[in-house]
Amino acid sequence: MLSGRRLDLLDPSPLDIEIEDIAHGLARVARWNGQTAGDHAFSVAQHSVLVERLTGELSPRLTREARLMALLHDASEYVVGYLISPFKAAVGLDYKDFELRLLAAIHRRFGLPAPAPPALLALFKKADRRAAYFEATQLAGFSTAEARRFFGAPSSRTPRLVPLPPAEAQRLFLERFSRLVA
Repeated sequence: MLSGRRLDLLDPSPLDIEIEDIAHGLARVARWNGQTAGDHAFSVAQHSVLVERLTGELSPRLTREARLMALLHDASEYVVGYLISPFKAAVGLDYKDFELRLLAAIHRRFGLPAPAPPALLALFKKADRRAAYFEATQLAGFSTAEARRFFGAPSSRTPRLVPLPPAEAQRLFLERFSRLVA
């Protein structure tokens, strides 16, 4: 990692995880495998901030800890990259197990339960699907009908999504992280 940490991918230690490495990596990983409109890719860092915000809209009384887990819901992608859901399914459970072990180490690094409680995971998934709907219709060329078919119709207000350069996406992610851990 750029921090100088060496992360054992088969046995990740929370001691080798730094939020700056996570933010740096996620800001450079493209959602939708880069197949989005705009001068820059819509990064996993931006997606993570969006999911955290949508999670808070779905459940306004969430603790900071729960919102931090929402922000970090895709944090393992700083190492493993972004794979679209159909490809993850094709790769199989070994990939998912690997991803979950890394996410558990990330949670332990920041004092969060590993794994997250099932009710929170369901909430994050709901927010993640809403984010996917907005990303699909605003950035990835989906029609509204097509996005509804794949992701459902969100009932929240529509955020305006603008893909940011990596440095700005990284800053946005780190700022949100700092507010949640303060």
